[in-house]
Amino acid sequence: MLQHPDIDAPLIDKPDSGYVYRTSWRLATTDIDEHQRLRLDGVARYIQEVGAEHLADAALAEVHPHWIVLRTVIDVIEPIELPSDITFSRWCAALSTRWCNMRVQLEGAAGGRIETEGFWICVNKDTLTPSRLTDECIARFGSTTDNHRLKWRPWLTEPVTDGTETPFPLRRTDIDPFEHVNNTIYWHGIVEVLGQLPAGAELTAAPYRVVLEYRSPIKYGEAVTIRSDQHDGRIRMHFVVSDDVRAAALVRKL
Repeated sequence: MLQHPDIDAPLIDKPDSGYVYRTSWRLATTDIDEHQRLRLDGVARYIQEVGAEHLADAALAEVHPHWIVLRTVIDVIEPIELPSDITFSRWCAALSTRWCNMRVQLEGAAGGRIETEGFWICVNKDTLTPSRLTDECIARFGSTTDNHRLKWRPWLTEPVTDGTETPFPLRRTDIDPFEHVNNTIYWHGIVEVLGQLPAGAELTAAPYRVVLEYRSPIKYGEAVTIRSDQHDGRIRMHFVVSDDVRAAALVRKL
């Protein structure tokens, strides 16, 4: 099965006008690797926190407090290294009435740039079904894009049938308010597998892209394995419970 063409498409540039939220803080020592570079799981946590700040700044935190991410794209153009302040810019790249593509750009004061995009669904906390965005939310977020008919299409559809199997034990601290594994925790597994595979170091010499798609939740107590392979200069990963694929990831050079 062929992969979606958007998997290789560049992310949308920051607009010159419209509602772009900006904030900044210092790179934390807990989020760096052995080379003093911001890790992928750190990027995932940062963009989640920036998203929470963005909702508060837009006066939407109480109106739309619950969101679930279906896909995250991280493009490491140039690593951000310690010590550094990081400036974050967040804006909407596309939306519909129940979900949106949110871009976050990370720029290091001492150099480094990381571009990200997340496909976020606004959900009802009781039913976990998509919830309609208010007109005010659509107007504010929609000010940075002309695409107001965003549709969900999975990018990572190819099977990973053979390859390396890496156990991914869960911890109680991995669980979010929905009693699922938090979306940022999957990035710990990606970092772990990249460190084990021979091609991992070569592929993650910037610039490179990582795509992570979430298919169905993982709950605490389930036995999770990461199944990975290497083909055509790309690393693919599946987070599986038994043979049920709960998430898929891809790493490639930009």
